[in-house]
Amino acid sequence: MRLVFMEKGISYPEKAVLTTAKEHDRGQLEIMVDDKECMYVFDRGYLDYERFDRMTDDGYFFLSRLRKNAVIREVCEFKLPENSTILSDQMVLIGTTQNRTENYFRLLRVFDSKGNELQLLTNRFDLSAEEISEMYKSRWAIELFFKWIKQHLSIKKFYGQSEWAIHNQVFIALIVFCLHVLVQLETKSKRKTLQISRYLRAALWKPAHIWLRKIEGRAIP
Repeated sequence: MRLVFMEKGISYPEKAVLTTAKEHDRGQLEIMVDDKECMYVFDRGYLDYERFDRMTDDGYFFLSRLRKNAVIREVCEFKLPENSTILSDQMVLIGTTQNRTENYFRLLRVFDSKGNELQLLTNRFDLSAEEISEMYKSRWAIELFFKWIKQHLSIKKFYGQSEWAIHNQVFIALIVFCLHVLVQLETKSKRKTLQISRYLRAALWKPAHIWLRKIEGRAIP
């Protein structure tokens, strides 16, 4: 899933690739990387030193998380401003002698919200350490999006097993939710989308004005 993260906390899904349960997501990252104006932020599940070099050589910016046991060779350390929340900011080479990155990267050590130390790797040297740290925190938006899908889309089970059947069911569920939101906006209803959906089910074979009056909170004569 590629989630576009904008300013003011606005985010939206832009592209999705459906894979089998046995297939690792790491093999799909190249499909998602196609815009050199973007900064690609992904978790350590996509960790691949050759990919880091390839993305850097091709002019793509990235930010990822390193595993704790990663072999790191420090080249130099950048000075941090006073009262910085960043633990360290370094230029490094990653990997062993036999499998080492060709490019120099920037490594930040930061604390997460639970007090755990994280190692963040990027090929951006033009941003402040705090900006990079905030960018990685923004990655949590994709976890919130998946949580939203599970809570708001009525997908209890898949009715078909083919790729198109699953795609269609997910897209139909998204369309239905968006239609409910549009109804909520057009009628200026204070009802929640879940209530709007329930009223629709109850009045499915009745005249539309009965449903509209319900969601608008008007009495039905």
